[in-house]
Amino acid sequence: MKFWLSIISGALLAPSVWAATMPSTLDQDLAYKLVESLTVEVGPRIAGSEADRRAVQWAVTNLKQLGYDKVWTEEFEMPGWTRGQASLEVVSPFAQPFVLTSLGGSVGTPAAGITSSVVMFDSIEALEKADPALVKGKIVFINKPMAKDKSGSFYGQVVAARSRGAVEAAKLGAVAIVIRSVGTSNNRFAHTGTMKYDEAITKIPAVAISVPDAQNLAKMLERSPKVELKLQMDNQLQTATSHNVIAEITGTEKPDEIVLISGHLDSWDQGTGALDDGAGVALVMATGALIQQKAKPKRTIRVVLFGNEEGGLIGARAYAAKYHKELGKHILAAESDFGAGRIWQIESRFGDKSLPFAKELQQKLAHLNIGLGGNTTYGGPDVSVLAAAGVPVLALSQDGTDYFDYHHTPNDTLDKIDPDSLKQNLQAWLIMTETVANSSVNLRH
Repeated sequence: MKFWLSIISGALLAPSVWAATMPSTLDQDLAYKLVESLTVEVGPRIAGSEADRRAVQWAVTNLKQLGYDKVWTEEFEMPGWTRGQASLEVVSPFAQPFVLTSLGGSVGTPAAGITSSVVMFDSIEALEKADPALVKGKIVFINKPMAKDKSGSFYGQVVAARSRGAVEAAKLGAVAIVIRSVGTSNNRFAHTGTMKYDEAITKIPAVAISVPDAQNLAKMLERSPKVELKLQMDNQLQTATSHNVIAEITGTEKPDEIVLISGHLDSWDQGTGALDDGAGVALVMATGALIQQKAKPKRTIRVVLFGNEEGGLIGARAYAAKYHKELGKHILAAESDFGAGRIWQIESRFGDKSLPFAKELQQKLAHLNIGLGGNTTYGGPDVSVLAAAGVPVLALSQDGTDYFDYHHTPNDTLDKIDPDSLKQNLQAWLIMTETVANSSVNLRH
């Protein structure tokens, strides 16, 4: 697809009026067209898979056609994981199947499956305090709901059950763990996501069930002191490779100073990765391309499409390791990885003397109904690795009220993206990126 070749000709608009007067031609639709291309032509792209490799080639081809000065890939090794067939059913006393998904990285079960009674906890903290005699030989069920809010702040309160629940359950002798999906929808979709093992602790299978099924299981346990489940699951673990894809618009005056904007190219394998993180990939790709249509920036704009964010920020850690000696020249890092809702706030992590610059950025975004937040952001999952190394970061915070209805489910598809909201995102990214790239500010101060 070469839709970007018909982007408006001639001079583009001053950054202060990007949003208010962008013409109704293909430039303002570029991000949507890119995410449509990615989800239709590549689809789901779990790290290390054949689809992941096609996504990397898709990104390289499109970045070159968008006119970036440099485009390259950087390979890294990682633990790979392939999802197999999985089923979970109630054996007794209320026989019926549940909708489930394997958690990313989970081992499978023996071929005959695991059949055992279930013990329920309302949080991972309650599990950690449990008597081992209550858990030994059983399937642990953590039934903790997640609430909605604009910033997604409740995610951190429940995700520990997914990430380390298998370790805590195995410490007490459990044979498997089932969690209530880390999500906010009552649709019968199960939410996947990565989990981790401790090599010193027995690895047990880990799955999530849909919210309605979690509610159903809890009601079964109210009616019967013993509910027996059967879990069968076939997954594969292996060593794999993936890539970061990087592109640059070279600065005219300070080419060694980097303004890094990013998303992550991988997705889970159930939906098509439109919200997580196709939208972010499309936004940053379009941002650099449209800025270059106007004029070269003074500082270099570097677009990084990180690999394997979902598996634990693996690509981001590889990037930080490779460029650790150059991070002092990274002026700013920012990431779009929270769907495609309208941006409502700008947050920073700058030096105290640079806080007036954060206010200046917010004033340029005020016509988009974007307010000023605090100075404690981590910038996004991948760039949090750079923030930990001292790189100033910024977040253009999106409205995530409904994000966790779709996040990590088969329902993460293109139709969930509102084109007008994505346009507002693009306008904000254009203003922010061009302002920083054409400034001389040192945000560490």
